[in-house]
Amino acid sequence: MPLSRRSTLTQFLIEERRRFPAASGDFNALILDVALACKAIARSVAFGALGDMLGNHGGGDSVNVQGETQKKLDVISNDMFIRANEWGGHLAGMASEEMEQPYPIPPEYPRGKYLLVFDPLDGSSNIDVNVSVGSIFSVLRAPQAVVDEDRALTVDDFLQPGTQQVAAGYALYGPTTMLMLTVGSGVHGFTLDPNLGEFKLTHPHIRIPDDTHEFAINASNSRFWEAPVKRYVDECLAGKTGPRGKDFNMRWIASMVAEAHRILMRGGVFLYPRDTKDTSKPGRLRLLYEANPVGMLMEQAGGRASTGREPMLGVQPTELHQRIGLVFGSKREVERIERYHAEPQTFKGDSNPLFAERSLFRD
Repeated sequence: MPLSRRSTLTQFLIEERRRFPAASGDFNALILDVALACKAIARSVAFGALGDMLGNHGGGDSVNVQGETQKKLDVISNDMFIRANEWGGHLAGMASEEMEQPYPIPPEYPRGKYLLVFDPLDGSSNIDVNVSVGSIFSVLRAPQAVVDEDRALTVDDFLQPGTQQVAAGYALYGPTTMLMLTVGSGVHGFTLDPNLGEFKLTHPHIRIPDDTHEFAINASNSRFWEAPVKRYVDECLAGKTGPRGKDFNMRWIASMVAEAHRILMRGGVFLYPRDTKDTSKPGRLRLLYEANPVGMLMEQAGGRASTGREPMLGVQPTELHQRIGLVFGSKREVERIERYHAEPQTFKGDSNPLFAERSLFRD
């Protein structure tokens, strides 16, 4: 598509709204406010050390609700999301990785009919080494009682399965800034034009290939993996001479947004599965504002997202900051991993299931 004919994000949303004549326009305005926050974050990320944006917040003493040391840009990005979205009258409240409790819209602003959940800066551990990071967001409908009866916002209002998402997306702050968005009609990619300050549609109707020869996993955790994950990785590593009959490449960026973007662009599978490293945590990634929005993007692009045992978008959340195992990407690979989880595992004697007979990682 010639550059002059590319739609802006605003034009794209208007065209989508025309399919629903009764729509009020609040949803479009909300997405544009989210995009504005992402533009502001992109600018801060781009300044890096020149804008005193690197390093830990509070000299390293500041820890978020996840127990993780906060980076300066974690806090700045969270504030940018709040300030860009609290005033417009489109939201009843927000929830974030950086806030222990939901953020109700202040009484001086009108209350809207949507909820926004977000990870303001995914992969922030990469900031100081200039590796791509991003922001992830999900839009839900607020319960009618919150909207119509002015009931106080509660954690339970956010505990909706991924199938209830109205929209989801992420911004990637890399060599170019991109916004990947689904409003339930496929996945579309927008690139920030630095001359105009506008997101322009550059990747319409993205589709993930069903098959792949790439997988992403943190192999340093291999001793903690469950047997089905070990089996899958072993088979990939065995290459052409193994049961898969082809060579695989392994990737790991430590930024899920960057991993998801690569998979949307050329296929692949990402695994951050449940393991035994910390049995108090049933996974590493957060369900509401990481796994669910990325899961919706994958499903809308023809891929699949799963816990390894069940579809990700069908999981009923029980906590605001609930953790979960996540596998997503090319459909046939995710289905294979699910099948391995469903099959009975065979072990030698009383040996630990992590070291099953088929594992290349056993002692």
